[in-house]
Amino acid sequence: QVQLAESGGGLVQPGGSLRLSCTASGFTVSTYSMRWYRQAPGKEREWGAAIGATGDVAPYPDSVKGRFTISRDNAKTTVYLQMHDLRPEDPAVYYCTRTPYWGQGTQVTVSS
Repeated sequence: QVQLAESGGGLVQPGGSLRLSCTASGFTVSTYSMRWYRQAPGKEREWGAAIGATGDVAPYPDSVKGRFTISRDNAKTTVYLQMHDLRPEDPAVYYCTRTPYWGQGTQVTVSS
């Protein structure tokens, strides 16, 4: 049974950092493309980062380029999203996906 569980969200000040984790079960993360999406209240879901089965990382969208980094630890079956320089426009629920599966999301809040 495929399951995805995000963790690592929380409250951070502007300019701060967080590392989100997505722990997968029921499959090996190294054999599938994995993505991070986010959705803020009242806004459409936005794609943030993707890593392919071969480890190749897709170009990041301009909204997070240079600040977010996706990676994975095959041994831990975990995909990470390292986020730096968090901004007021970054708060959202962040989701990990492996088509067609989604995790429950983890909330990121940026506030001073």
